[in-house]
Amino acid sequence: MAYSFSFEMLDAWKESRLLATKIYKITIDFPDYEKFGIVSQMRRSVISVSSNLAEGSS
Repeated sequence: MAYSFSFEMLDAWKESRLLATKIYKITIDFPDYEKFGIVSQMRRSVISVSSNLAEGSS
């Protein structure tokens, strides 16, 4: 059974998921020496946006 949460109806949450996908696709081509620097930080921060929206809506 699929559950639906109120944050899943937010346009901001939907857009943040699209942004996360774009960031992951863009950063995959970054040089290896950046994998634990800027790439890691960008990926963690973009996931944080959708996580914070979900957490804040409960």
